[in-house]
Amino acid sequence: MKLATLKEGGRDGTLVVASRDLTRAVRASGIAATLQAALDDWSNTAPRLNALSEDLNAGTATGAFALDMHALASPLPRAYEFVDGSAYLPHVERVRRARGAEVPASFYTDPLMYQATSAGFLAPRDPVVVPAEDVGIDLEAEVVVVTDDVPMAATPAQASAHIQLVGLINDVSLRGLIPGELAKGFGFLQSKPRSALSPVLVTPDELGEAWQGDKLHLPMRTWLNDAWFGEAECGVDMQFSFAELVAHVARTRPLTAGTIIGSGTIANQDTGKGASCLAEQRTVETLRDGQPSTPFLKFGDRLKIDITDADGRSIFGSIEQRVEPLAR
Repeated sequence: MKLATLKEGGRDGTLVVASRDLTRAVRASGIAATLQAALDDWSNTAPRLNALSEDLNAGTATGAFALDMHALASPLPRAYEFVDGSAYLPHVERVRRARGAEVPASFYTDPLMYQATSAGFLAPRDPVVVPAEDVGIDLEAEVVVVTDDVPMAATPAQASAHIQLVGLINDVSLRGLIPGELAKGFGFLQSKPRSALSPVLVTPDELGEAWQGDKLHLPMRTWLNDAWFGEAECGVDMQFSFAELVAHVARTRPLTAGTIIGSGTIANQDTGKGASCLAEQRTVETLRDGQPSTPFLKFGDRLKIDITDADGRSIFGSIEQRVEPLAR
């Protein structure tokens, strides 16, 4: 099934079930008011939501309406926790090589992750608003999963059973601020504003054979100002599966239902696949030419992130955003 949230009903929106082709939706009235409420009682709500999804796709759901992407909030307008990783080592290796640094041996056996911003997520059509243009505005196209309650010290095999939803995210980064913050040795803060989730989140079974080994085996497609930018394969060169990432986060603490876990920027050893973030492309250019030629995002630039099925149909709905200045 596919789940989305309307921009109505308060800060956490109103939960709806979306049709498989993303053209219709129906409110989940009587099941759960919000997606977080559904996740809090997932064992009871999931079967009922799935039945509603079957009715919707069969054309028999009462109260169905045309789905307008602009009417959607983030599926989770806010979440208790968002932990992002960097599971694609080609990205880590290139960025470090460009600045003359080695990749620590532990990166190949222990996931690199950080606590990200979760107090609010941008809707899939909301603009990326930043206070200045010269901070190195970047997109990061990633896959995310959402869990139900995960017990502390869950193994990867156990963690796999707690992955309930899959989606996309534009994890916005301000590259010009990152070096100074990391030099302090305490992680990201101002360099990581709010991110945007895809219009819908889907259950893993909705993905069929594309979901194997707790990884999504489809290309991540990105465009900048309507021009192709990349289509890196999500299932290739991912060092750690989502089950391993969830288990890593839960090693010393339980995870609350609604926790979001990110894959990190999708990147392949094959640079012919393009990139999923500007920093990646700039690094490839630096290693090849001695300097980058692709600029970071400017006000007015437009981006699009999407994953499609074998027939070219969007699975999660596309993230489409424009970069805009902060109104003062």
